[in-house]
Amino acid sequence: MANGGRAVVSFDIDGTLEMGDPPGPILADFVRRTQEEGCIIGSCSDRTMREQSDVWERAGIVPDFVVAKHRLERIREQFACERFVHIGDTHVDAHFAELAGFEFFFADDLAGRLGSPENPPGAA
Repeated sequence: MANGGRAVVSFDIDGTLEMGDPPGPILADFVRRTQEEGCIIGSCSDRTMREQSDVWERAGIVPDFVVAKHRLERIREQFACERFVHIGDTHVDAHFAELAGFEFFFADDLAGRLGSPENPPGAA
């Protein structure tokens, strides 16, 4: 394991990210800024790993991980970090985040509180 002290920020795609289907309120610029600030970023979705990777590629972002929604706990095992956050748009997202020991934020609530990509969660 690597990256102790950093934060992992996991994003659902559909209904959460602007490049989802349906589009969500979290902008690709916010994800980029979160990664630039030192967070480990990736996605946890109902989509296949290949579909998730394709979404990131089209957005021009290289994620640190992609994982199936029911396997989010694997990310806790992969990275030794102080903080684990999952951002999604449904109670199913919240359920799997809780099972994996991640903090959970609803995308709409987070986007409303931030108002801009200037303040990523967990960034140092």
